Order: sequence, then structure tokens, then C-alpha cells
Amino acid sequence: MTSSVDTAEKFMFKGAIFDLDGTLINSMGVWEKIDIDFLAKRGISAPKTYFEEISTLSFREMAKYTIDRFNLDDSVEGLLQEWHEMAIDEYSHNIWLKPYAKDYLTLLKSHDIKLATATSLSRTLAEPVLRNNGIWDFFDVQCFTDEVERGKAFPDVYLLAAKKLNILPQHCVVFEDLPQGITSAKNAGMKVVGVYDDVFKAHWKHIMQTADAWIHDYQDVLNKGTGLF
Repeated sequence: MTSSVDTAEKFMFKGAIFDLDGTLINSMGVWEKIDIDFLAKRGISAPKTYFEEISTLSFREMAKYTIDRFNLDDSVEGLLQEWHEMAIDEYSHNIWLKPYAKDYLTLLKSHDIKLATATSLSRTLAEPVLRNNGIWDFFDVQCFTDEVERGKAFPDVYLLAAKKLNILPQHCVVFEDLPQGITSAKNAGMKVVGVYDDVFKAHWKHIMQTADAWIHDYQDVLNKGTGLF
């Protein structure tokens, strides 16, 4: 196991695949607020375990799970629409990139590294937040868990990103903050850089042990120049 990116020279990759929430953008706290407010409207106090229980699920899977978990009368479509309405303004105007993220993406593009997203967000949320931060056009492809059968507890969305990039999985590196996503991407045959986010602070030791390398923010990789590839 390496610490930080000191041995980054082993990452000889052609494609970089980025999660969004908690990895490229500072947004995970927004979803916790939305979940709390959504349940509070129904007189339910959100259990602390709920947020981790839904962390690997696609939005449709989250909706089904939430309805079953709290015995709600909502339909899946109605719940998804309510979540969407609560989130879209935040993603369009109030959510920003993690420090130095745009600088690192610019560096990758300057070296002809192909870029993809692999996110549980819907396109209707991912596109406005990336456009508002001026990086939508940085990406060669966009991938969403709604396009695959299973959420990030499985490698499906990362494999889809590699396929869309037309790059073999072993030539891709994934940047991810979600512990289960890190494991899934490794199971897909990819190298993985764990990205620190406060939401998964309790899992940071596990992330450092599981990922091939880890960073606290993108200045860590900028300081290495082209060391990751």
C-alpha cells in the first residue's frame, strides 16, 4: 500500500474517470440536507444509518429503498420528481468544484488524457453543475448509474465509462470518494485514487488501505506534475 501519491509513476493511464458528488464537486452535504428535509415533511427523523445505506444506490434504487424503508405512500416517480425539484436549483447555482479540481482536469486535457464522469447523479443535475463551473465540455463522455443495471456497489458504471472512452479498463484510473465505489472500480481492473471527503471521514483509513493512492485535494496531484501518467 502506498501513502499519498508518492509512487504515482505506476499510473500509466490513458483515461481518467471521475465521480462527481464528493469527488469533483462539494455537494454531498446538499443531499443529506435534501434527505433530512424530505423525510421531515413526512414527520420522520432521518436515521444516521440511512445515508450510508443509500450511498451506493442509483436514484431509482434510492427511491425504492426509501419507500420500503419508511413505508411511504409515495410512488417512485413522485419521489424522484420531488428530490429533483429540491436539488436542481442547488446544482444549477450553489455547488462548486473541490479545490484545484479544474486545474487538474486542465492538466490532464493538455496531455491528451480522455476524461469521463461516472456518477449516480442524473444528467439533469450533472450537466448544470458542470456547466456552471465551466467544465462540462472538458469531458469526452458522461456516464450515469441510471444507464446500467446496478449502482456503485458493482463495477458497471466504471466499465461503461471505459467502454464509451474506447479504452481498456486497465488503462483507466478512477477518482472516487465512495468506499464501495473504490472497491468496485478496482474489481473492474482499474487503478483507483481515493479522494478525501468529510462525508466518509470515518472510512478514510479503509479508503487509504483499499485505493492504489489517495489525495486530500487536487493540489496533491498537481504538485506531482505529470507524475500520475
